[in-house]
Amino acid sequence: MPPPPTILVFDSGLGGLTVLREIVAARGDAHFIYVADDAFFPYGHHSEEAIIARVVPLIGDLIGQHAPDLVVIACNTASTLVMSHLRAAYSVPFVGTVPAIKPACALSKTRRVSVLGTKGTVQREYTRKLISDFAQGCEVTLVGSPELAALAESALSGGTVSDRDIAAELAPCFVGDPDDPLARTDAIVLACTHYPLLFDRLIKLAPWEVAWIDPAPAIARRASDLLGPPTGAADRAGAEMIFTSNKPHNLSKALMPFFGGRVPA
Repeated sequence: MPPPPTILVFDSGLGGLTVLREIVAARGDAHFIYVADDAFFPYGHHSEEAIIARVVPLIGDLIGQHAPDLVVIACNTASTLVMSHLRAAYSVPFVGTVPAIKPACALSKTRRVSVLGTKGTVQREYTRKLISDFAQGCEVTLVGSPELAALAESALSGGTVSDRDIAAELAPCFVGDPDDPLARTDAIVLACTHYPLLFDRLIKLAPWEVAWIDPAPAIARRASDLLGPPTGAADRAGAEMIFTSNKPHNLSKALMPFFGGRVPA
């Protein structure tokens, strides 16, 4: 029986765990390495040039150390900047994460869609090109949230995050007549992998019901397709968690659900 494939999932912090969760569900046969670049978090506080200069060689080091069969960049901010550089530099297959504007606009009945991301992601030319190519006549509102990723990290780590703070980040996404379901936002793209960490609270705090578009299931399908059929070696597969800061953490119990119940080393 062939050895299990190794999938390396990379993010600026813990948000990529929402992508990892879907990949684990799709590929229980794989060995997973999750890398949180917490030493450089949040990426939104750095220039485009600094992110490229940071991520491209770091991924090269990780490939050299772990020899993954596939690398998933589970970060919208990084993916909109570094994918072409990574594919030019390394032969490993890569899967990126970009705002799911096309499916959101295809789904919207009111033709009003919001994209909720970091300030960096919504300002990128890459994101605006997605709107130009795939908006399909929708009115797309770009919302750059300054704090929601950090709030999600804090909540997962056991910190107290108030409903008021989350609601303030969400409010600009809801556009149109709140009393007319046909004249208001009906789909919101979660353009940061951190945001689904707060999914239950996003639903609760929304002023009206919307479709929340999370790209993680589509990323998992793409990753699985690139790897080919499962090996059936799930009993030998494992999981690792790496923080680039090398700071100690006590998150093992909180992380287990994202690793399919495995305890990450």
